[in-house]
Amino acid sequence: MHPVTFRDPFKRTSQPPHTVALIPARYQSTRFPGKPLADLAGRPMIEHVYRRAASTTGIDAAVVATDDVRIAQIVEGFGGIVRMTRSVHRTGTDRIAEVAAGLECELIVNVQGDLPLIESDMIRQVLQPFDSDASVLMATLRRPITDASEYANPNVVKVVVDRHDDALYFSRAPVPHVRGGDFPFARAAAGRGTAAPCPYKHVGLYAYRRAFLIELASLPPTPLEVAESLEQLRVLEHGFRIRTVETHYESIEVDTPEDAERVRQHLAVGTAVRRP
Repeated sequence: MHPVTFRDPFKRTSQPPHTVALIPARYQSTRFPGKPLADLAGRPMIEHVYRRAASTTGIDAAVVATDDVRIAQIVEGFGGIVRMTRSVHRTGTDRIAEVAAGLECELIVNVQGDLPLIESDMIRQVLQPFDSDASVLMATLRRPITDASEYANPNVVKVVVDRHDDALYFSRAPVPHVRGGDFPFARAAAGRGTAAPCPYKHVGLYAYRRAFLIELASLPPTPLEVAESLEQLRVLEHGFRIRTVETHYESIEVDTPEDAERVRQHLAVGTAVRRP
């Protein structure tokens, strides 16, 4: 097979972008092979993600990071920007860090390639901390949990934050634990105190200062990261902070063909995935 060369518009610009959305996309998936190319309302999923990221106010450029020529050719076909990466990366963070190392920009937003319904407001929200605090190296989103079954679900990642909205811990366990076994909102609703902690779901959208993203990818995995299978714990275990921003948006993560069908239904009626 002959090597494929893709266009690089960054080389033709005199002013480097300030904020770039990087979209990691891989073809192989145990539960849904080829999912970035799954047809959703006449367009491949990766195109939906790309267009939503690229159209967000404050994003100067969007780039798909992939090691698969099929995905790269589709992105080129709809006019998107793509960067080919090595195939050895263990995580999407490692993949976008390879691309980030070759860019001249200040901020990077990691937009997962399986979030075709991601709202532009969510991307703007995750960038807000960088406007007001020069010490912020990394930011992410959190959403209040109002359903006890979601709180107990190990597939829903929870985050506990401090009074400055910095993450204290991420876990698949129901944290914070409330002594007595009540779901936190149930305690408050029953009038047993207004100081009941609010449980939050972690929403996997990240923003980084470019230099920190590159440093993060060079750090070794940590015990809690491995135990919980949550790579964001590597940041906390190495002593760095992650600023969190509360959102009321939700986004469907496409892991299976059934998830893709749910997305098609939302696209058909044009509704945002938002919780009250």
